[in-house]
Amino acid sequence: MRHLVIAVISLSLTGCGVVYHPSAVRPGVSQQAKVRIEPITANTLMAANAAPYTPRRLPAAFNRTAGLGAGSIAAIAPPVAALERPTRPETPARHLPPPLPARPYKIGVGDVVLLATPASSPTADPASAGAARTSRQGYRVQDDGTISIPNVGRIAIAGLTVGDAEARVFKSFLDTQIDPAFSLEIAEFNARKVTIGGAVGAPSVVPVTLQPLYLDAALAAVGGTGAVDPASASVRLYRDGTLYQVPLSDVYQNRGAARLQLAPGDSLFVDAGFDLDRAEAYFRQQITLAQFKQSERGARLDALSQAVALRRAELTEARETFATRLTLGAEARDYVYLTGEVRTPARYPLPFEQTASLADALYDAGGGIPVARANPKEIYVLRGSDHPMEYDAVTAWHLDARNAAALVLATRFELRPGDVIFVAAQPVANWSNVIDGLTPSLLNSSLRAATN
Repeated sequence: MRHLVIAVISLSLTGCGVVYHPSAVRPGVSQQAKVRIEPITANTLMAANAAPYTPRRLPAAFNRTAGLGAGSIAAIAPPVAALERPTRPETPARHLPPPLPARPYKIGVGDVVLLATPASSPTADPASAGAARTSRQGYRVQDDGTISIPNVGRIAIAGLTVGDAEARVFKSFLDTQIDPAFSLEIAEFNARKVTIGGAVGAPSVVPVTLQPLYLDAALAAVGGTGAVDPASASVRLYRDGTLYQVPLSDVYQNRGAARLQLAPGDSLFVDAGFDLDRAEAYFRQQITLAQFKQSERGARLDALSQAVALRRAELTEARETFATRLTLGAEARDYVYLTGEVRTPARYPLPFEQTASLADALYDAGGGIPVARANPKEIYVLRGSDHPMEYDAVTAWHLDARNAAALVLATRFELRPGDVIFVAAQPVANWSNVIDGLTPSLLNSSLRAATN
């Protein structure tokens, strides 16, 4: 009975003229084109990829930032020229300050000095005799730069080194006929400080003591830089009206940058991602509090802020305009086309600034190769000739993927604008398409004829 049904269906197809014509790539010369089939192998892959092609580039607005360039704020003019940056924003510019000369610490307002003098009264307790031999008293340096010692008076020591201050106190003791047996040291360092903010664990101030304060130690004192990318982060140092910049990667890798000595009054800002709004707010605060009281410098910083905002708005508008034009199809794009037995016949846009492979198009835009319908033996990339006298010449680059290892070649085969990717159907799929073309009434009539 099964053979009879098949025979009836075949006769019905012949009588009704139902014929399925599958697409295929055939070599030779036809009315449309001259087709030459070339297998894709490790040897021919280089020839296929040798076709000249330069991927389209994104507009320049995508390769620029509104970042603050290194250099002096006072020298920022004009704003547009000052905001020019390298083409790789992830590598901040390096602009280190000159080395600091070796200078001893000078006592300042707010420091607490400690005077250790012999005890005025003996003690009968041997256990506490050692502690009673000296009396230690701390004195804070007042706003006028002096300390006030009972029975001695006010002594000006601000701006003096520890040795010079000790000599002046010694003289004052002698002038008041007091035993000058004492020692002087600094108990609290409050006058000389470095301010640190930005992407650090705990933004605060770090005192400058008798020992030099280096950049790595200062960052460690505020909890480190946290989870930031050293390749794009930088440490901005403001000193004496000049802005310097140290890439954070230099701090981690270059011992010279890590051992950069800081000076009292320095302001540091760790910029983790070119967040200039935070940097601007930080430096504005420093200007308001201590460093920038001159109106001219404030006006220049305002001009810099406005220039950065205008630059950022210009770049944002240019990028949004490009994205809108791209969506509306107003920007030129390069495409390849997928047809045949792919899951989704489509027009695949080639990416900007890089090439795409045959595998990219098949498994991205085409959705992969359907095993039930596609013939892995017959995968083609049809590429026309660019020569004016050979517009009808087509090279069909043929990939036989019956061995799945051949798909590695698909990841290395570079596509060119106008390529057509064609996947042929399996023979069983051709027969399925024939069956799908029959109407239910034709099948029913054929079956009734067979049973009668």
